[in-house]
Amino acid sequence: MIETKEVIDFFDRHADSWDAEMVRNDAIIHTILDNAGVVEGKDILDVACGTGVLIPDYLERKVASVTGIDISPRMAEIAKTKFPQPEVTILPHFPRPERLIERLAGLLWPGGVLTIAHGMSQEKIDARHHGAASHVSNGLMDAESLSAIMARHLRVSCVVSDERMYQVCGVKE
Repeated sequence: MIETKEVIDFFDRHADSWDAEMVRNDAIIHTILDNAGVVEGKDILDVACGTGVLIPDYLERKVASVTGIDISPRMAEIAKTKFPQPEVTILPHFPRPERLIERLAGLLWPGGVLTIAHGMSQEKIDARHHGAASHVSNGLMDAESLSAIMARHLRVSCVVSDERMYQVCGVKE
């Protein structure tokens, strides 16, 4: 099992260069936000927000609020400096997905959407994490397995895992 301290230390060490190394694909980001129902007036909980790279996209859509959460204090500090948002600590590369999804589903209001997404394919994310991050990453769960876990707590509304992106969404009934 991966130690939480190792994960925190890893992301803290990489936080200052995170934005410079970010690979951004606006078309995929818009698809992810559309699939998640991110529209004007919504409250957003961005779990594993890192340095807040998606916060401008949420604000552009005129959401009511954004709360960013990250396990790395340095990542959260950078996001707070860029955007004065509240923060809490949680593990982004979580070893117990069932427990985390159950907790997050319990925090949603009826109609709220939980989305787990990456702007790269599962294969590309896993390859990227296989290198320097291999000792702090469990790899990305395949979309069908994540969908099955999410279905125990939410109504699954989208499952995308292709060469462009990865996303699983669930809606609280």
